[in-house]
Amino acid sequence: MAKNLITWADKYSVGYKEIDDQHKKLVDMINDLYASFIQGKADETIENILTEMINYTDYHFKIEEKYFEKYNYSDTKLHKEQHQGFVDKVTDFYNDYKNGNVTISYDVMDFLRKWLLNHILISDKKFVNEFKNNNVF
Repeated sequence: MAKNLITWADKYSVGYKEIDDQHKKLVDMINDLYASFIQGKADETIENILTEMINYTDYHFKIEEKYFEKYNYSDTKLHKEQHQGFVDKVTDFYNDYKNGNVTISYDVMDFLRKWLLNHILISDKKFVNEFKNNNVF
């Protein structure tokens, strides 16, 4: 069985160290959750990992959004909506877990993995390309 749910690859790099480092931290959080799941310890760690993920994504998204405002990114509204949708979904997972309505499952981790990688490869690459074309990065 794979050690990690996500293995960082160059194709995920947006070419901007600050943002790449933050994305790598999010990948690490998802991998930590996956490792706990595989070891049968998800119930012991999920609350801390999801809390950290909610707080860190909020921090990360605010940094990206600061650049959107500073450099007048053309797709700011949609990108911010995607960010909020992710925070809402992870918060829902957390609340459902706290209320005993859900256990951590592969489906939850698969959602996190797919959302993050698709967001990096599509949405984040779009703003980075626009910024590069405008000599921002």
